[in-house]
Amino acid sequence: MPKYIILLILSVVFTQTLTAQSQSEISDKIVAVVNDHIILKSEVDNRTAEFMQSQQGMPFSEELWYDVLESMIDNLVMVEKAKIDSVVVTDDEVNRQLDQRIRLLTQRAGGEQQLERALGRSIVQLRAEYREQFRQDLTAERMREQERRKISVTRPEVVEYFNSIPADSLPLIPESVSLSQIVIIPPPKAEGENRAFQLAVAIRDSILNHNAEFEAMARRYGEDGTAPNGGLLPMMPMGDLVPEYSAAASALSPGEISQVVQTPFGYHVIRLNRRVADQIETNHILIRVGDDELDEAFAINKLEALRDSVLSHDKAFSVLARRHSDDKATAPSGGRLVNPQTGDRQLPVDQLDPNLFRTTLLLENVGDISEPRPFNTGQGGTQQRAFRIVMLNNRIPEHQANLDDDFELIRMFALQDKQQRLLTQWMTEMRDEVHVQYFIENPFISSN
Repeated sequence: MPKYIILLILSVVFTQTLTAQSQSEISDKIVAVVNDHIILKSEVDNRTAEFMQSQQGMPFSEELWYDVLESMIDNLVMVEKAKIDSVVVTDDEVNRQLDQRIRLLTQRAGGEQQLERALGRSIVQLRAEYREQFRQDLTAERMREQERRKISVTRPEVVEYFNSIPADSLPLIPESVSLSQIVIIPPPKAEGENRAFQLAVAIRDSILNHNAEFEAMARRYGEDGTAPNGGLLPMMPMGDLVPEYSAAASALSPGEISQVVQTPFGYHVIRLNRRVADQIETNHILIRVGDDELDEAFAINKLEALRDSVLSHDKAFSVLARRHSDDKATAPSGGRLVNPQTGDRQLPVDQLDPNLFRTTLLLENVGDISEPRPFNTGQGGTQQRAFRIVMLNNRIPEHQANLDDDFELIRMFALQDKQQRLLTQWMTEMRDEVHVQYFIENPFISSN
């Protein structure tokens, strides 16, 4: 990957690192002080650039720059208030956030060495430079979240909020559906499982006994998203990995290669690179059972039997989903699908993934259940082929927002509005308890 592309990718998060050398050559200016915290103009410049990048090229404006400054002051005010309230962010929490961010950057850069070359700093230096910034940001967010959780809305407040919206400004709510699913992942056929296992064994033998390079074998044979990077899984908590993988990797010494390990994704050959506390860095080679080597008939027949149990024998779909569905995310709730952003059970039809959208089109009446249909679970390199049946629980046509059909949605907006108002008031009160001094004039704040 060309260096200029790497720099462009990384600028969203680590703009300060990229400009540190030039900053050391010019005089900087103090723009504000919060107790004993100093905010420099260069820091505001960098945070503004980061925000503009994260908003896909938002143009610079003077008002935006001052908004960023005010946000930085607010964060430091909350850090000072956290000391008074004994709100503490642990080193482990800071390290986890740093690891997650560096892991993302490492993946985008193509490896740790490429990242370090692009930024001109080692991973150790990056962690040291940004640890305090991450701690402050996490502390401020914890203070906000604690205050936010104290705020709720009553039904009369939701009604009042709704009635305050002019009739001609009420939004048009798109058609939505409530759905449940039962998912069956087809098991591998014996010959497919044996082929994948034997290939993994042969790859391991080539590395251990015939001097094949692990990374080269991963790039050639690996069947997940890490293969182009030599199978690298950067430093991450073992809890983020499937149990079979983390158990096998944690039993290794650095540089040691595992036996062939089976997980729900296939067969792995794992090399442990390093371990720090409960976090590990590994390389692996994943060999999957091919889609044409899965026993799809087993999954289809099982789903057809479950569908018949509901339609012909009055069995409860939710009970069967809890008992038989292979989808751990929806099985405990009886197979109900929810909006991951809002937790709402009503799903806008125009936001369904194409596969689910096509399935839903064939469900006309509440209680209808689809025939078994194939789809892919998970994302990217963790996808698995699966089959599912889908039941229509409810359908609400496109309509203008109203309290009867959209109470939960309106309640969410009313809560957000109240939280914004009260958090702004709370922030103003906290500023009165902390010494804040400006060394520049903010033209966007009224002097009254």
